[in-house]
Amino acid sequence: MTIDPVARVCGLAFWKGPVDPEPLTGGITNRNFLVRDQGRKYVVRLGEDIPLHNVMRFNERAAAMAAEAAGVSPALRHFEPGVIVIDHIEGRTFGEADVRAELPRVAELIRRTHRDLGKHLKGPALAFWTFHVLRNYGHTLRDGGHRMVSDLPRLEAIADRIEAFVGPTEVVFAHNDLLPGNFIDDGEKLWLIDWDYAGFNTPLFDLGGVASNNGFSPDETDQLVAIYYRRAPDDALRARVQAMLVASLLREALWSMVSELHSPLDFDYRAYTAENLSRFERALLRFDEMTQ
Repeated sequence: MTIDPVARVCGLAFWKGPVDPEPLTGGITNRNFLVRDQGRKYVVRLGEDIPLHNVMRFNERAAAMAAEAAGVSPALRHFEPGVIVIDHIEGRTFGEADVRAELPRVAELIRRTHRDLGKHLKGPALAFWTFHVLRNYGHTLRDGGHRMVSDLPRLEAIADRIEAFVGPTEVVFAHNDLLPGNFIDDGEKLWLIDWDYAGFNTPLFDLGGVASNNGFSPDETDQLVAIYYRRAPDDALRARVQAMLVASLLREALWSMVSELHSPLDFDYRAYTAENLSRFERALLRFDEMTQ
């Protein structure tokens, strides 16, 4: 039996009184609601496990609690299967232009996240190895008979080439989904939210991801890398970051293609697929120019 999302939110034992959930727009993985209860505001995120996307809610809970302990994410107040309740942050949710305008603060937040979250992480936690994720998406798209299945051999060959180019890398507990809407500025502090895709990965993926998802210029990407590593990037590091920027856009495009087949949410995934494939091709051209 399907439970109405609003009714499910209203029925949580966490509330101290009757509540009237307000839907929040912008989510493309979960259903989100703003709830006022006893003078406080909360965000409720509804979402079951999504193994197709490497999203497992036990892992999201562990990551959110570690992020809270590290001081980079709001407090998690309640968890049960399919439901997470966190404190609402009064602030400005970023768009792409905001991320670029606040690049130094964003870079420092990513650095702090990578440096500190693993110290607070408790219990089992997932890996989010980018190239396994890409390969698994290929299997899923073939099994589902996606409309673009004939494009997969080329895209998979590019992913293999990128993986070989990047080579051995350090591993951190990363966010792995640095879209602009996951940054909130309360006027004093910058927060990072939504830990669905968190997991152990190369830090280059978050660096490439924030650059690719927010339209960074090459100079802005260099600035990001210089702040993160505390040194100006040389050509070798610049090329590895660009490689993972390409991988980030490919992952976002394949994620959208899988979502076309399987997501129950009302969102134009076809248009999102086209947008990310276009960005991917431009980033790949730049990578090829850098490595010729």
